[in-house]
Amino acid sequence: MTEITSAHILILATDGYERSELRVPLEELRKRGATVKIASLKPGEIKSWDEKDWGDSVPVDLTVGEARLDDYHALVIPGGQINPDILRTSDEAVRLVRAFIDSGKPVAAICHGPWLLVEADALRGRKATSYHSIRTDVRNAGATWEDKEVVVDQGIITSRSPKDLQVFVNKIVEEVQEGKHARRAA
Repeated sequence: MTEITSAHILILATDGYERSELRVPLEELRKRGATVKIASLKPGEIKSWDEKDWGDSVPVDLTVGEARLDDYHALVIPGGQINPDILRTSDEAVRLVRAFIDSGKPVAAICHGPWLLVEADALRGRKATSYHSIRTDVRNAGATWEDKEVVVDQGIITSRSPKDLQVFVNKIVEEVQEGKHARRAA
């Protein structure tokens, strides 16, 4: 069991992440005392997509290749259409997601973020949600798709959109405090 004040959380993102879906978890989890780092495909900064156009940028703390599973209690994957679509083409990013899934540590994905869970074959036989436009992808990956603001299945947390962010963040905190989850193979 890990208190949120001593938790280390990794956000996996690249250019084109939905601004609010990275910023809200980053700021809220830090406000609650967690240490939160951003991993990306390249060092430097990554640029957000802010609803209908490019937004601001955030600094990257480490590359995906530098991220070590043992250093973190949970993984957060923001959505946006661009971000997860790019990440799911990176073998290194998919391996990192799969490592978190296999470890039993909480993994949280919002909006289009579950595309990475699909690519990592993490949803087969589980319940999940996502942005409505990728529900068929989630179902085709073997999940039971539910239209709820947040769905949790053995520490895998999924949410639909920015309007669900507060419930999403609260569930991340709850699952981190529960600790590792014994998961059946997806």
